[in-house]
Amino acid sequence: MKLDKTLTDKDLGQIIAQMTLEDKAKFVSGKDVWSTQAFEKYNIPAMYVADGPHGLRKVRKTTSNQLGNTIPATCFPTASALGSTWNVELIEEISAAIGKECQANNIQILLGPGLNIKRTPLNGRNFEYYSEDPYLSGKIAAAFVRGVQSQGVAACIKHFTANNQEHERMMNSSNVDERTLREIYMRGFEIAIEEADPWTMMCAYNKVNGIWANEHEWLLTKVLRDEWGYEGIVISDWAAVNKADRAVHAGLNLEMPANKFSSDKIVQAVKNGTLDEQRLDTVVKPLLRIALKTNNLKQVNTELDLNIHHTLAIRAAEESIVLLKNENDILPLDLGKLKSVAVLGRFAETPRYQGSGSSNVNAYKEENALAQIRNILGNHIEINYLPFYESRGDKYAEADLPKAIDIAKKSDVALVFIGLPDDFEAEGLDRLHADLPESHKALIREVATVQPNTIAVLSNGAAVEVEEWERDVPAILESWLSGQGSGAAVANILFGKTNPSGKISESFPLRLQHNPSHLYFPGSNRNVDYREGIFVGYRYYDTKSMEVMFPFGHGLSYTDFEYSDLVVSSKEFSDTDTLKVSCTIKNIGKRAGAEVVQLYVHDKVSELPRPIKELQAFTKIHLESGASAHVQLELNRRSFTYFDTALGEWFAESGDFDILVGSSSRDIRLRETVTLHSKQKRVRIFDKFSPLRDLQDHPIGRPFVEKMLQNFGTSLDADKPEDYEAKAIFLSLPLIKSVNFSQGTFSEDMLEDFIRKINA
Repeated sequence: MKLDKTLTDKDLGQIIAQMTLEDKAKFVSGKDVWSTQAFEKYNIPAMYVADGPHGLRKVRKTTSNQLGNTIPATCFPTASALGSTWNVELIEEISAAIGKECQANNIQILLGPGLNIKRTPLNGRNFEYYSEDPYLSGKIAAAFVRGVQSQGVAACIKHFTANNQEHERMMNSSNVDERTLREIYMRGFEIAIEEADPWTMMCAYNKVNGIWANEHEWLLTKVLRDEWGYEGIVISDWAAVNKADRAVHAGLNLEMPANKFSSDKIVQAVKNGTLDEQRLDTVVKPLLRIALKTNNLKQVNTELDLNIHHTLAIRAAEESIVLLKNENDILPLDLGKLKSVAVLGRFAETPRYQGSGSSNVNAYKEENALAQIRNILGNHIEINYLPFYESRGDKYAEADLPKAIDIAKKSDVALVFIGLPDDFEAEGLDRLHADLPESHKALIREVATVQPNTIAVLSNGAAVEVEEWERDVPAILESWLSGQGSGAAVANILFGKTNPSGKISESFPLRLQHNPSHLYFPGSNRNVDYREGIFVGYRYYDTKSMEVMFPFGHGLSYTDFEYSDLVVSSKEFSDTDTLKVSCTIKNIGKRAGAEVVQLYVHDKVSELPRPIKELQAFTKIHLESGASAHVQLELNRRSFTYFDTALGEWFAESGDFDILVGSSSRDIRLRETVTLHSKQKRVRIFDKFSPLRDLQDHPIGRPFVEKMLQNFGTSLDADKPEDYEAKAIFLSLPLIKSVNFSQGTFSEDMLEDFIRKINA
């Protein structure tokens, strides 16, 4: 659903022309915590706002507690779980359901999705974000936006940009070079805007290279509006604004929550001449457009069936869950071979299915794994349950450890539910380490020593370290924080009622210290330097050929898939062409299942450092046993480019590229090499410190290099062993050193003239 073009700039301009300066300043400052200003005299309605990256969180009007006492709603899987579905159609279906709940509760703006990059596993808010990969994040976010806005509700993509930690989130500066910003931290936002046209966007708390994100004119105006053509509004994160007049000048449309002092400052700045009133009008116009549009799209008496949404929440959880390990096909469990099952860990009965903070949904219903296991097993299989650890923190009764061991010993299989409690990862605080609580580790460690059929079920919002005990358990199920249906979904997968199809959307390193940002996180003196640059997640691990616990895109199934018949539409193509890549996927196992087909691109030779592979396309397909499907993916110019800061644009470099198709970033099944003929040409500008080797292919530079090489007793074409050293030394010299070695025949003035000629 696009922005309403019937509301022309002329129509909006006429309304703005009637507004007083004071009213315009109030309009861009909000009314209270959850609504915008209404002006009856101008027929401008209020908009009501609510949190909602994985479900509606609407605060009751009667409460003063802004994080609690919210209305019941459907809690779908959190973003880290939804990212692991790789299913854009499912995401759109989920977000449409959330949009419908918004309409039923008079909400015009839903604050979601979050698509910040998972730079480090330690970010306490990682459960709200999809992936370490910007392409996957952008595609899923675009689907989420389409679903919400199909219901006439504005989605709000957030937080723009480089908002990757909670430590000093309102104080620090994320210091990132432009190439890294463009390729990693802004790319997902760009995709979401291009493909889904979100009506609203939220900027971040932090500074970006020393400038507050809400005061960043380069971000909010030059890139967002002038380059990307964004027509929606930019909202501040709650209480992020420090200088309201500067924020308005930069392009911020709405400060939230309301701040009377801000509207006064804006009025004063206009009167003082430090803020142009036309600039204020520029930010009022899109805000007015969205207020009128969402009001026109209100649906009165929207009927909800939350039981239907609950069924969808279970299905979403099932597709989110990832089977990380399954030695000897221990899963799914065979009911015919079981007499007793140990269920250990409080999360089995009291699941942790969402994160803490502003995204916390008051789930109207919830499933727990223990109850569903009892439903599946019935009365003929014994179930032995022990909660063991406390629901929060790291505490457990030492006397319970022998009990857990005894229960595990006398059972046929042990299902151990472990993960991260609320106080280990939450909005407002980062994790101190990537490990599990000692209570959870003690449980899995001790049980695994006595029970070879120990299955670990993880509940966490981001990657955790499992190396200490992973080798001792035959199976690991990553359930993430997968919403109110997570308990039923986990049990259904354990006992084969559902075939797992999730793929992790972030790498699991062996140890936290292997993470590329580890040395620079969380920064110091209110600065965090992104020195790892573009090498985030698998871009780093795969390029370094570093061993990981579980690679990006990994996820097992109860069936097997065969890849074959890779075909590209052309072995040689132009950067204006669309390259079509097709292959055949066959389910060669005995169960129906789903596979995520992932396409990565590798630039074989590049002027600038690039990751060894980058995700550029994917699709998820469902196949019955024995069935095959013809899969076609498309690559466009951007699939092969990098951002060249010297040129200030995305550059498509001519050359050979590997097309890699597989089941994860480390499980490549098919490959083909293609050649790109780019219409872009790099214009090299030489100066006196350019190396002489760069001139050897230049029509004017080559004769000069040949002449200078004569002083070394060699030439460019010389191929004798004794010539190699002389050529290597000479060609590495900067151009200015030609003056030193010319024996007085070549002056600095002559050098300057020569440089002008070759640059011409």
